Amino acid sequence: QVHLVESGGGLVQPGGSLGLSCAASGSIEAISAMGWHRQAPGKQRELVAGITNGGSTNIADPVKGRFTISRDNAKNTVYLQMNRMKPEDTAVYYCFAEVLPNGGSWGDYWGQGTQVTVSS
Repeated sequence: QVHLVESGGGLVQPGGSLGLSCAASGSIEAISAMGWHRQAPGKQRELVAGITNGGSTNIADPVKGRFTISRDNAKNTVYLQMNRMKPEDTAVYYCFAEVLPNGGSWGDYWGQGTQVTVSS
């Protein structure tokens, strides 16, 4: 059993900030990468940011310079700090992790999603 639990989300004004966190738990041997996707109304799900356990990051152009991704490998936790937020950041944000379960094979796992709304 592998579970990803997200925390954060909510309503924020344009220009404001919000932080998300996601913790993986269960029978885990290793995690190679964690990060975030989002899906806005009427749009396809897209990558927001990802980070490997070695610290390499991949930040999507629409959020580059505004969002920061970080992780705590010892706690199997990834964070997303969102600054100077815009209405177009409104979406459901989904955490993901590339996980090797104990005694299993590599696979992708997803959190439950959390709503982020940027509005006045």
